Amino acid sequence: MPTLTWVGKDKVVNHHHDVPFRVLRHESHFEALEGMPKNSRANKIIHGDNLEALKSLLPEFEGKIKCIYIDPPYNTGNEGWIYNDAVNDPKIKKWLGQVVGKEGEDLSRHDKWLCMIYPRLKLLHRLLAKDGVVLISIDKTEFANIKLLFEEIFGANNWVGEIVWRNVTDNNPTNISLEHEYILCYAKNKALLNPIWKSTYIDIKQKLIEIGEELKSQYSDPEELQDAYTKWFREHKSELWPLDRYKFIDKGGIYTGSQSVHNPGKEGYRYDVIHPNTQKPCKEPLMGYRFPEETMNKLLSEGKIIFGDNESKLIELKLYAKDYKAKLASVIELDGRTGTNEIKSIFPENKRPFNYPKPSALIEELLGFVTQPDDLILDSFSGSGTTAHAVLKLNAQDKGNRRFILIEMEEYAESITAERVRRVISGYGEGSKRTEGLGGGFDYYTIGDPIFNEDETLNEAVGIDPMRNYVAHSEGIPFKYRVNQENAYSQYLLGLNTETAWIFYYEADEATCLDLDFLGALKFGGNKPSTAIIYADKCLLTKEFMTKHGIIFKKIPRDITRF
Repeated sequence: MPTLTWVGKDKVVNHHHDVPFRVLRHESHFEALEGMPKNSRANKIIHGDNLEALKSLLPEFEGKIKCIYIDPPYNTGNEGWIYNDAVNDPKIKKWLGQVVGKEGEDLSRHDKWLCMIYPRLKLLHRLLAKDGVVLISIDKTEFANIKLLFEEIFGANNWVGEIVWRNVTDNNPTNISLEHEYILCYAKNKALLNPIWKSTYIDIKQKLIEIGEELKSQYSDPEELQDAYTKWFREHKSELWPLDRYKFIDKGGIYTGSQSVHNPGKEGYRYDVIHPNTQKPCKEPLMGYRFPEETMNKLLSEGKIIFGDNESKLIELKLYAKDYKAKLASVIELDGRTGTNEIKSIFPENKRPFNYPKPSALIEELLGFVTQPDDLILDSFSGSGTTAHAVLKLNAQDKGNRRFILIEMEEYAESITAERVRRVISGYGEGSKRTEGLGGGFDYYTIGDPIFNEDETLNEAVGIDPMRNYVAHSEGIPFKYRVNQENAYSQYLLGLNTETAWIFYYEADEATCLDLDFLGALKFGGNKPSTAIIYADKCLLTKEFMTKHGIIFKKIPRDITRF
């Protein structure tokens, strides 16, 4: 398998091991208003360096993230992204201590980007569940490089696929118009994935197709057909998500109207569409039509345009339920400007709150196929908070309990990322433009102090709980065997099963000693294990005594594993 080499790779291949483990500092909690769905279990937004934040998540979340979505800087030369990993090498510091400029395709720009992304991918791999997947948005600039990195870290056999996201229309004269980006998908272990990803709502689509065929066989008159379907639709609307807007029927089947003929954002095409009854031009969308006139004429001839009672209503595109996308296709067509319009509606007081945000509909589409209602989703380049928005939308739709963890290093983590999630939870807009809240909640964190001081001693400032969690993780104690300090038979007990007891004998103000008095005070609730792993500052027991009684002594801090 080919591997990618770049200047500085040897300095960052194992850099994730050198990143200090820091605790997360809880800053605030936000929850839905009374009467709204809560679903805030384990939702986190973390402000700080994503490399340090990822490292801090390991004790609680290693191997537990079902889906990771990341949207890292594309390295086009137009961003001002920051790389602040403290790689202790002069040439790395020289490159990575500078903001990337707009100079041409110089190698140093790609070297910098690869040095930034590599250690983060290594930590993401550790956090991903055995049956989890990672999705990464990228464009042509680093597409080839990132694919080689994924194959090196995740393995070429764990490639799941690539999605082409057609997000723009480029009418500028050129050789080949560039109108797409990519979304790469890799698994932790592809063999553990469900062999077929299906939308959880495919049964609803099939039901609508069946009821449509049944009614068409009974009613030949268009009005009688619509009346019969309207009656059925009203009785079952609450059961039809995500097709609960498909309230019309004709000889082609059940359908809905979509304003996708309207051009979002900048000026579109201008021409008259004549109303079939009044013979007057229909009202034009504010920014014109999305399609050129010849495409509109084709849609009109195929009967795919919906008219209002008169020319004063905007026309809509007819979308049949049978055409609803129930598979995760390798090509997604979604106008990228919808992401900008979406965030403007959330922050109407800000003319441009965020540059080029992903549409929540895009992430919602991806997560709808690759996650289940109780899964955990991580986004370590969270930007404007689109991933959390998509998770909350899915939960509201299927009453799921998906949880999100967002990490954002820039200063807008509070004012944009977290604030967007607050507004989406509570609702935003006024009057006819009001969007109701989705419910939920989250905790907001910053990056705190390191567990270890520079002299390798434990940093007592972080508190006993983070120390205990760190040691429990380093020992590999399964969560089901871990013991809370308040509920333990002994305040020093970390974990307990029928075979092993893990004990962290630590006091902030004095050196602890493993001796006969300490052993005599230990209690295991009548379940004495055959082995006891005991951390303490020093030990007065003989090797023979410890071997006889199944005791393993580990010295604090020398024998605490660094990870």
